[in-house]
Amino acid sequence: MRAWLGRSLRVRLAMFAGIAMLLLIIVVSAFVLHGIRDELADIQAQEMSGRAVSVLLKIKADRLPQVLEDAGLDGVQVIDPSGRPVTSTLNLVGLPRQTAAIPRDGQANAVAELCGLSGFPGECELVVALTAYQPDGEWIIYAFESAVPWYVGPQVILSQVALAAALVALTWFAVWRATTRTLAPVSAITKRLAELTAFGGGMRVPVPQSDDEIAALAETANRTLERLETAMREKELAMERQRRFAADASHDLRSPITAMRAQIEEARLYPEETDWMETSAEVLASLDRLQGIVSDLLVLTRLDAGAPSRREPVDLAESVAAEAVRRRSKRVVTDVRRDVVVTGDRLQLARLLTNLMDNADRHAESQITVTVREEDGQAVLEVLDDGEGIAPEQREVIFERFARLDAARNRDAGGSGLGLPIAREIVTAHGGTLTVEDSERGARFVFRMPLRDG
Repeated sequence: MRAWLGRSLRVRLAMFAGIAMLLLIIVVSAFVLHGIRDELADIQAQEMSGRAVSVLLKIKADRLPQVLEDAGLDGVQVIDPSGRPVTSTLNLVGLPRQTAAIPRDGQANAVAELCGLSGFPGECELVVALTAYQPDGEWIIYAFESAVPWYVGPQVILSQVALAAALVALTWFAVWRATTRTLAPVSAITKRLAELTAFGGGMRVPVPQSDDEIAALAETANRTLERLETAMREKELAMERQRRFAADASHDLRSPITAMRAQIEEARLYPEETDWMETSAEVLASLDRLQGIVSDLLVLTRLDAGAPSRREPVDLAESVAAEAVRRRSKRVVTDVRRDVVVTGDRLQLARLLTNLMDNADRHAESQITVTVREEDGQAVLEVLDDGEGIAPEQREVIFERFARLDAARNRDAGGSGLGLPIAREIVTAHGGTLTVEDSERGARFVFRMPLRDG
């Protein structure tokens, strides 16, 4: 029973409401019974006084008998001026004066409820006292009748009990029904939440057609579930990218290792016919490729982890001038504007420029053009080659890690597939953009970034 009450909010609320109503009814009924009893006592006292007047008239007429008739009362006793009973009804004959509590000095008439009287043992009596003023003194007439009980009467108490039971039952039912209707949306929300699965989609709870706290709770839960669903989807996509990245990295790392192993094993099988200088050069080339892949992976790891970097003013023209003097297989033409300054990590921006120019050097026919300018409050850096270019549908694919274009970029045999993804990550970390835009010939990479404030 206790566990059931603990689980059911409807039962608890209905029970509390029923108890509260019962307590209220008890208090109100007590006041009502008290009022009814007082009213009935006043009416009873008036009737007793009317009946006792007949005895007073007999005293006035000096026709007082030895034994009085009860006149519908429980008893009557007459006290002479000396304080002795002189006559009474038959049930009080020979008994002493029943009370001296009333009337008090100066009172002609008095009414009181007295208990423990010798003539009425175990009962409480309503006593009316009338004073008859005679020449020899004050005669007192006491009339006795059973007092109205606290419950007034069986009919009254039964009606009160019946009314209380009806009101408590009505309160219980009303609170139960109102609570059930109020909590119905909560039950629906609970059921829906129990049905949700981790990756089932459609993670929403029903919103009740009302403007109350439960509707606000459902809307808040839906917003939370929406954010959770988005986060789970992003996490799943990130995990998929990580798995694909790990597979691609393993493949690219295995290639130079396999090549070195084959070269060394072949040299060991035919040591007399092996040109060790040529073999060492081939192994070193494979090691260079392996070292490049590992270095790029470390750079990507730091960028993914959001490693802190030193931000300082960087003049893009100076960076282009420093990179342009490096020996390349293609001619480098620059068209730069001085004092195009941005705030960023000098080494990372230099790595960005190096990766873009290395990519252009691998795919250009004869020339690489590098341009620096200001445009709409932004610094713009362009790297353009005169190669075959990139198809529009593949302009985002090249920024994926280990991505290589089979047809248009078949010359990129020595690349790791990480140069352009690293460049995109550097640009993102600096709050800029790196895109491939239209050009008459070749691939045109455009880097945009806000100018330095001030």
